[in-house]
Amino acid sequence: MNKIITFFAAFFAFALLTIETAEAARLKDIASIRGVRENQLVGYGIVVGLKGTGDGKNEFMSKSMVRMLDKLGMKLDSPEFGSKNVAAVIITATMPAFGKAGNPIDVTVSAIGEASSLAGGTLLQAPLRAANEQVFAVAQGSVVIGSDGKETHGTNGRIPNGAIIERDMTADFATRKMYRLTLINPDFTTAARSVLTINRELGGHYASAKDAGTIDIITPFAYENRGVELLATIEAIEINPDMKARVVINEKTGTIVIGDKVKISKVAISHGSLSVKVGEGKKASEDKVALLESGVSVGELVQALNKLGVSPKDLITILQSIKTAGALHGELEVL
Repeated sequence: MNKIITFFAAFFAFALLTIETAEAARLKDIASIRGVRENQLVGYGIVVGLKGTGDGKNEFMSKSMVRMLDKLGMKLDSPEFGSKNVAAVIITATMPAFGKAGNPIDVTVSAIGEASSLAGGTLLQAPLRAANEQVFAVAQGSVVIGSDGKETHGTNGRIPNGAIIERDMTADFATRKMYRLTLINPDFTTAARSVLTINRELGGHYASAKDAGTIDIITPFAYENRGVELLATIEAIEINPDMKARVVINEKTGTIVIGDKVKISKVAISHGSLSVKVGEGKKASEDKVALLESGVSVGELVQALNKLGVSPKDLITILQSIKTAGALHGELEVL
């Protein structure tokens, strides 16, 4: 009995591995490493130097300018400040994984007051904070409106390399004893294939699937304190990801995306002046009649319907009707 079980286990593993084809994708493109991710930063700032397109006089702008000038040693007699050359903005940026102090990052500035344009403005030094409210970067620089030099959306602009990272994102990956991969599109078959291929590449039982989207990898002795090399090896492994049979329809644009595993059972279709029959039947000579073999894919059906001159709108209606009749084997998602 044990020999039989071992045989079927080996056969299953062989089948999963031999299924992989030239359509394989690298693991780094279908999975992410737990702990390796970007971090969003946000801050509040002031853009100056505008040509009469700023906020003017409002409460939060007045308080911001008075506070900033006070820090610069300029005491104002009046607590109110108003200028159309100044605008309050929200600053957003994305800090890359393993970002280090001194590295520059791009920032986006967006007006939050009555400013009509940020063109020609300069952002004054402003801290950028993460979700834990700790400052990770400081932004400052000239605001650029439009990638081609033309004003496209005046209240939103960018500052290339406009922020400097002030503190490192600490994460010691080199000495870890275990790593976790997360599949972007969880699937049991893809997870099983990944585990088998990783173990084959590393030469031992180091990877195991916890569920359809999680794979744990124990660091082999040969990669002790060499986590970067281990992850580079794993990321380069190619896997043929599996997916559910699915048809995605965008009714607004008439776009239809069809998975290659979607099949159609025996069904007869009549729509307007055309007829389509999937299954047994004699070859017909009519221009508006199509005969297809049983078990054809949706792609083959669509090709046949296109030859009959079916419009995208009618094609969407036909596919929805086939799904309702229970003859389309796969998910039908309408956007």
